[in-house]
Amino acid sequence: MRQITQSQKLRGVRYDVRGPILVEAEKLEREGHEILKLNIGNPAPFGFEAPPEIVEALRGALPDAQGYSDSRGILPAREAVARYYANVGVAGVTPEDVIVGNGVSELISLVLQALVSDGDEVLVPAPDYPLWTAQVTLSGARAVHYPCDELNGWMPDLDAIERLITPATKGIVLINPNNPTGAVYSAELVRGFAELAERHGLVLMADEIYEKILYDGAVHEHAALHARDTLCLTFSGLSKAQRVAGYRAGWLAISGDKARARDFLEGLTLLTNMRMCSNVPAQHAITAALDDPEWSGIGALCAPGGRLREQRDAAHRLLTSIPGVTCELPGGAMYLFPRLDPEVYRIDDDQAFVIDLLRATRVLVTNGRGFNLATPDHLRFVTLPTVPVLEEAIGRIAEYLATVRGEQVVAA
Repeated sequence: MRQITQSQKLRGVRYDVRGPILVEAEKLEREGHEILKLNIGNPAPFGFEAPPEIVEALRGALPDAQGYSDSRGILPAREAVARYYANVGVAGVTPEDVIVGNGVSELISLVLQALVSDGDEVLVPAPDYPLWTAQVTLSGARAVHYPCDELNGWMPDLDAIERLITPATKGIVLINPNNPTGAVYSAELVRGFAELAERHGLVLMADEIYEKILYDGAVHEHAALHARDTLCLTFSGLSKAQRVAGYRAGWLAISGDKARARDFLEGLTLLTNMRMCSNVPAQHAITAALDDPEWSGIGALCAPGGRLREQRDAAHRLLTSIPGVTCELPGGAMYLFPRLDPEVYRIDDDQAFVIDLLRATRVLVTNGRGFNLATPDHLRFVTLPTVPVLEEAIGRIAEYLATVRGEQVVAA
């Protein structure tokens, strides 16, 4: 009998955040082990409750949300998104320039399916949120990774990026604040990305889902403020700042030179229509969220004494106290991306290392190469658990790393 095999389009597509490491964790759970999960940025399991006004908006909309909406999304949600960008100074975003999606993930897929053809190239940061590389690959294009410099706070080098541009390059991805590093880019750097995209006629794709999760006075700069002579596509949503990842309520705001992109936008509209619409009840949460000037109290969670800030600080302190472990302190998002000194920890296969770590400690983290980093010397930690849980998890990891270094661990 002929075997049923996966599509050739999936060759080279990876998404390690939910890959073999998670499969091993689920196996251990079925065997009765409790796993401390520091692998996925999902606020709800860690006790971050959705703002009540957002829950109520969704609940109240249920009787009137039983049918399809406009394929772009309900008008009040699109108006709220357009109003939000107008209020921060982005020109030219109307409700017709907004598409509501089942999270940013769906919108990334739609955009790349509409934008790239076989053999095209898209510039993507390394490390990146791996869905970007996976979707570029699945769309038939090639992800060309531009490096971000850990010694310079994980900042990218615009000159180095420009040298990667070829006639096949169609777009450039800017993830700000970055996942997994938490780097927050300055206004000058964001402006440089926009100027680079304009010089070369590239579509600037700005993933800004963590735009409100900022620490230590960091300021987020919208890429759309600076891109006027090319197309700018801004992705954001409610999953992180409003702690409603399960609602799958994201949006795409289209700005810049839309006239030059008319053919692409027709293709994007076609794909948007083909999926009918995104989850309609969740769309009603967008209006409630964006009409709240405090963005549901996310600022207080990130301020000194706030839970997200305290957890970031505790996790960073604990990790960097381990011999041979260094970590840039992130200015945003909800992750740490520590480096394990290769002279101390000789890791050839970081996925295998993380699985061994999981089996020994029952702590689940993600390997750095799962984020398209070239070297096997980084891990990604989620900083969403409470401080006591972080202390327990990182304590177990510290003991395991001591055995890797060949030290004798003495039980307290």
